[in-house]
Amino acid sequence: MLAATCSSLALTSPLSAAPGDQVVLLADSVYLQGNSILTATGNVEAISGDAVMTASKIVYNSVTDKITITGPITVTDGGEVEIFAEFAELDSTLQNGLLTSARLVLDQQVELQADSINRIGGTVSELNQVQVTSCKTCAEGETPLWYIRAKKVTHNAEDKELLLEEAQLRVLDVPVFYLPRMRLPDPTQDRATGFLIPSIQQRSRIGLAAKIPYFIAIGDHRDLTLTPYLSRNMTTLEAHYRQAFRTGEISLSGAATQDDFSGFNSRAFLFAEGVFDLQRDYKLSFDAKFTSDQAYLLDYDYGSFDRLNSELALTRASRDENTRFAFNHFRSLRTTEDNETIPTYVLSAQTQNRIHPAFGGEVMWELEFHSHTRESQVNTDANADGIVDGRDVHRLNAEIGWRESWWTEGGLNLGVESHLALDVVNTAQDSTVTDANYTEVTPSVAANMRYPLHRTTAGGAQQVLEPIVQLAWSGGTMRDGTANDTIANDESSRTEFDEGNLLYLSRFASDDRRDRGASLAYGLNMSHFGETWNAGLSFGHIIREEEQAGFTSSSGLTGRMSDLLVAGQLTHNTGLSVTGRVLLDENVSLTKAEASGGWHNEHLGVSASYVWLGEDAAENRPDILAEWTLDSSYRMTRHWTGLANWRFDVAGNRTTEAGFGLEYRNECMKAQLAVSRRFTSSTSVQPVTDLSFTVELLGFSAKTRDKSYSRSCNDAAY
Repeated sequence: MLAATCSSLALTSPLSAAPGDQVVLLADSVYLQGNSILTATGNVEAISGDAVMTASKIVYNSVTDKITITGPITVTDGGEVEIFAEFAELDSTLQNGLLTSARLVLDQQVELQADSINRIGGTVSELNQVQVTSCKTCAEGETPLWYIRAKKVTHNAEDKELLLEEAQLRVLDVPVFYLPRMRLPDPTQDRATGFLIPSIQQRSRIGLAAKIPYFIAIGDHRDLTLTPYLSRNMTTLEAHYRQAFRTGEISLSGAATQDDFSGFNSRAFLFAEGVFDLQRDYKLSFDAKFTSDQAYLLDYDYGSFDRLNSELALTRASRDENTRFAFNHFRSLRTTEDNETIPTYVLSAQTQNRIHPAFGGEVMWELEFHSHTRESQVNTDANADGIVDGRDVHRLNAEIGWRESWWTEGGLNLGVESHLALDVVNTAQDSTVTDANYTEVTPSVAANMRYPLHRTTAGGAQQVLEPIVQLAWSGGTMRDGTANDTIANDESSRTEFDEGNLLYLSRFASDDRRDRGASLAYGLNMSHFGETWNAGLSFGHIIREEEQAGFTSSSGLTGRMSDLLVAGQLTHNTGLSVTGRVLLDENVSLTKAEASGGWHNEHLGVSASYVWLGEDAAENRPDILAEWTLDSSYRMTRHWTGLANWRFDVAGNRTTEAGFGLEYRNECMKAQLAVSRRFTSSTSVQPVTDLSFTVELLGFSAKTRDKSYSRSCNDAAY
């Protein structure tokens, strides 16, 4: 016998993994018996390409080309698959053979314990008498929270899937269901055909119902999910289709329903959207929405839309250009609106461009065409809502402007701008308009001044105080704002005063009308940028030569003097953020107020908002509207999370929506129980209470991994 002993001895022969490849053997001691048997003991490692095996003893017989291995044995093939066993007999490539008392671990998530594993070609593992789970166990023989018991499991590393034969799911060691054959993706696979997590729901009108989604992978670039949604008084089939193209993608979602409580023979909806990259940096996008009746989306929780906006658009955007061509179709689901008398079809084409001339500053030019039509052919206000039933409007707007700014040695920023606009408007099917065709040229000029003052505090924070003032003038004809106004106010009926339009020469929401005359706008910006918190506070006010017609009473822009604008924001490194804006009239009374905030950290997630709108008949708001909304989650322990949402009508002193839920999650399971109720009702929508319960077995997808939920054997919370 020939014996060799060393702390680390590498032998590159006679173990041959494949033509051109070799097996490297590392061990504390190596014994060569004759010319055919090699024995290695002590910290043994065998390496063949990406495959690495460790053991306490390896015996290689060159005559049979077999390796006999004594454990504990560990085999890895690149990180995604690990095998542990007590005894093995493999060929010299480590790719074929039998392992006993073995475990197969996939992507450090799913564990398969088996009496034996038969390795075939390095890519297929056949396991016999198997227990499959992603749950962590600590004590020897401890039963996992859930596991699948199978007579045989075949794992294909290339197809990245598990095929289970005679599979039985057990929860707390209690059998739940049995399937003769079951196919599951392994954790390294992004997508595979098969059933997804089912859910159970209880809704007021639907009753107890179950959703059983089935995912179909149609190649690597498209897929389809079909979901039967079943209860005693309705049958629904949901579908979701996705497809990726070389230059874009599409997504279609829809459902078809038959129920016995709605009064409709059949109900359905379809949403389709997509976007494609075209030549010359253009993008083509579409977003189509259809529903069979007004209440269907709310009844089945498919959306809370009160109007459906379908759009086909062609756009291009760059640093100096913004071009957009779009066709929109609107359908209202509100019981208070008639689809024949609202603008249904909207066609628009707009391009905005910026040029940097040699003489300085920048030149901006814009060209826009807009047309909106109604289905009604009535040219009067037959339904007495203040708007002509069949009015159609078509307009063409062109504008060119120049602006420049300079800094003085004292830190003062001075700016000037001038614009010239052409407006051509045609109004059809409106008996109240005296002149159906309107054309006007509007010149405008402005000069502004900013004086930012900066300081650094003793703590290193940066603070900026910046007063702003602008003097502006716009020519053209002042509109009288009455029913006989030449231009109908279809597009600028919901204009608001905010930080963004303080220095605009026209603050209307659209180009169907413009500010006229002289005006003075001034404001103050204050900012703080510190290590732990940032904050900003802004004030704004406008004084005009003449009152502007066309602004509503709650816009903040009526009268010669606007409301006082106050806006602020605050962020803190603890995850707290708050923003708010108010409009105060001359009596320091609220015209509008809105605020939103959130606090997000590793345990808490809270988002809240508040809105207050004063009564305004011109905006179809006869009463004050005030509302709170709250959406929150709190991770009470490592595994338990509480959920809550609330919507409260302050003006009506009533809750409109409320819900709460409880979620448990660990490394192998997520269960959620949620209850919610919508209290609002109308002629087509009834109050609804929802109760849902879902259980998801984790581990069979890379997206479900979150180590913060994993249980620890040393943790009392285990």
